Amino acid sequence: MKMPKLKGFEFWRNTLRGARYVVAPMVDQSELAWRLLCRRHGAQLCYTPMLHAQVFVRDANYRKENLYCEVCPEDRPLIVQFCANDPEVFVQAALLAQDYCDAIDLNLGCPQMIAKRGHYGAFLQEEWDLLQRMITLANEKLSVPITCKIRVFPEIAKTVKYAQLLEAAGCQLLTVHGRTKEQKGPLAGVASWEHIQAVRKSVNIPVFANGNIQYLSDVERCIQKTGAHGVMSAEGNLHNPALFEGRNPVVWEMAEEYLEIVQQYPCPLSYVRAHLFKLWHHTLQIHQQLRDELAKVKTLEGLVAVNKELKLHCQEEMANLKEEDKRKGALPFSHWICQPYMRPGPKETCKENGTKAMEGSNRGKRALEDEDDGSSDSLSKNKQKKKLRNPNKTFDPSLKPKYAKCDQCGNPKGNKCVFNLCRGCCKKRAFRETADCPGHGLLFKTKYEKSLLWKSSQSNLPNTETIAQKGEMKETRLLKESIDGVA
Repeated sequence: MKMPKLKGFEFWRNTLRGARYVVAPMVDQSELAWRLLCRRHGAQLCYTPMLHAQVFVRDANYRKENLYCEVCPEDRPLIVQFCANDPEVFVQAALLAQDYCDAIDLNLGCPQMIAKRGHYGAFLQEEWDLLQRMITLANEKLSVPITCKIRVFPEIAKTVKYAQLLEAAGCQLLTVHGRTKEQKGPLAGVASWEHIQAVRKSVNIPVFANGNIQYLSDVERCIQKTGAHGVMSAEGNLHNPALFEGRNPVVWEMAEEYLEIVQQYPCPLSYVRAHLFKLWHHTLQIHQQLRDELAKVKTLEGLVAVNKELKLHCQEEMANLKEEDKRKGALPFSHWICQPYMRPGPKETCKENGTKAMEGSNRGKRALEDEDDGSSDSLSKNKQKKKLRNPNKTFDPSLKPKYAKCDQCGNPKGNKCVFNLCRGCCKKRAFRETADCPGHGLLFKTKYEKSLLWKSSQSNLPNTETIAQKGEMKETRLLKESIDGVA
């Protein structure tokens, strides 16, 4: 007998076992091996990396590599997250995944440029009718609950209305990241727990809070402040997978355990390398040569060897460390201890959570006159490396070439384009109008005319098959006549 689909708090208490400590969905980072490591160290619920619904539907290998081959009894409860912008495609993908998880999550929080180009994630948050249709259809068709992960609007009232709309459409659990879609990278700033608190008070489904989680003490403060039923960690978890245990272990303890799990549950080498870069982040600022080695190795054995070398360096430092040196340094702990990495951000930071912090972080891009003037003192590390490779390179914005824009999309247009368009727009127009653009090497008209000439020349040629048949008949008749003459 099929069990009825649980909803809201029943789903959270029974299926998710009242999970409070949650590992976020992270692209190329919350794979099975990492999820198992986190579960061993306090995590009670994990999400898969964000999966593309359209690719999941059409590509069997994608399904196999990202979900079907990652089935493990220890890896439950588990929520599979999709990005999508079409109700039918989203539901098709969810139906293919629902037997391998406990819920399906719709990503409405990704703020990256790839999400903007693909029209998904946080860039759907203004399209309420579309979201309502997607969640309603999924809620009707799926045998597992539908959940959502969102970012907030600058206005608390609009964020609350947004959350209520998702709940009314059929969302059974809501994760709220207390930053807007503009708050990312150096401008991430402080997440607003006030927004999360307001959402928690206005909906009748479980709410997970996301943002500002670096230590276990932050988890407790967040639950107390927002009233959230659970707390999700992403960046903090990547630097310390034992965060939910309230421990700060030595890095090699976590790294070695992770590498052992990877040998049992393999994943792409790029994922493993990225995890080691996060775990060893503070140590790699000191041992630059090992940073380069970690970036270059091409095998799992090579990564294990670099990890071992980093461990030996740190153990030597520990043995030679004097008592007075332990109190020095900007980090809370020695660099070989798992601890948060604070991203460098704008100078204006807010010490408290709230809308003030959000307003201070919502800044636009620097004006041209504020950009690097090309002097080595003001260049970023990346630009300094480029300068070393090419001493004649300049980063002065006034010396950058000015490109004329495409009349349709705003990208740089081709200098010799007959339509004054970029290559992409030119190709569409030339195909539509059966025209040529020598500037972009597009010859639709020429090729069409050539094909017409070839067809007309072929129609004027005699039918070779008919000629061959006539020749055979003639030979047969002559042979018969010669036989009759002999007789």
